[in-house]
Amino acid sequence: MHTLLMILLVIICIGLITVVLLQEGKSNGLSGAISGGAETLFGKQKTRGVELVLLRTTIVLSVLFFLIMLALTYFNL
Repeated sequence: MHTLLMILLVIICIGLITVVLLQEGKSNGLSGAISGGAETLFGKQKTRGVELVLLRTTIVLSVLFFLIMLALTYFNL
């Protein structure tokens, strides 16, 4: 069980890194965070198409990462 969870964790980590690196930046550094960051914070700029798929994939993979880490901690006791 521990080996299976470790293999799944490595696969999810590689997928999560890949998906995060494929996303383009929402702002250009600190100046974008000050001037245009509020628009993305409150949802005025809607994501569409590929970016929406990448965003949802990131959320799913991060939740799976969290659950597998909890399972590994539980089964390691």
